[in-house]
Amino acid sequence: MVTVTPLELKHIAAEQATRRVPADIKQEILRAVAGIEYGSVEVVIHNSKVVQIECRERIRVGHDEPESKATKR
Repeated sequence: MVTVTPLELKHIAAEQATRRVPADIKQEILRAVAGIEYGSVEVVIHNSKVVQIECRERIRVGHDEPESKATKR
């Protein structure tokens, strides 16, 4: 079992507080996720700070609806 002293807890809490993601950055990440139907969102971090948000959208062509396994026989 690991014992953590009150001083260590205070230090951990202070460190976590400095690593919090600002609300505007969180909003941008959520906007990126909501803005794509297929694809991915990559968050680039440098020195514990978000420096870039990359969106890769996949566009599916040629299919209006996915075929079920039963119709592929």
